[in-house]
Amino acid sequence: MELSLTSGGAIKVSEVAFGREFNESLVHQVVVAYLAAARAGTRAQKNRSAVSGGGKKPWRQKGTGRARAGTIRSPLWRKGGVTFAAQPQDYTQKVNRKMYRGAIQSILSELVRQERLIVVEDFSVSAPKTKELVAKLKELDTKEALIITDSVDENLFLASRNLHKVDVRDVNALDPVSLIGFDKVIMTVPAVKKVEEMLG
Repeated sequence: MELSLTSGGAIKVSEVAFGREFNESLVHQVVVAYLAAARAGTRAQKNRSAVSGGGKKPWRQKGTGRARAGTIRSPLWRKGGVTFAAQPQDYTQKVNRKMYRGAIQSILSELVRQERLIVVEDFSVSAPKTKELVAKLKELDTKEALIITDSVDENLFLASRNLHKVDVRDVNALDPVSLIGFDKVIMTVPAVKKVEEMLG
């Protein structure tokens, strides 16, 4: 298959990387796993055994007329523990390499079908100036985009930092959440070739 270039002409690409059928359930599973892995999972509360104090029975079992009590740190009491106290938790879900690669292929293929993938010969700025980047995006008739390059471009990265809906990534930092989170995805030809090598 071929991908059209903004400058005219086209480049040949692999059907595997850019022409795959969209697998919604796979993409959903991988995106959920990716977001789950980003969770810190550090929340913690104290249950009745973790709260300090409460070792001695407050009053004897019978004869006082009051309700029986074994500890002043009961969840029913003020300054007591939490009934179902949250504990630190690992939210990581297992996603093997084949599934992850399949989800990226699926998303890229859908971007091509929806004409949301823009392929350019080169995408760079001469200096880390936001104004220059905005002008380049205007030429491509977009304000919101994920820009994917074959390697880290410092000027481009610095120029994009001040733009809320623009992100710059190199191919090695590709992830499914970024790919589906932008209206348009701009890729340079070298980046396309590198993606092909990775996913083909």
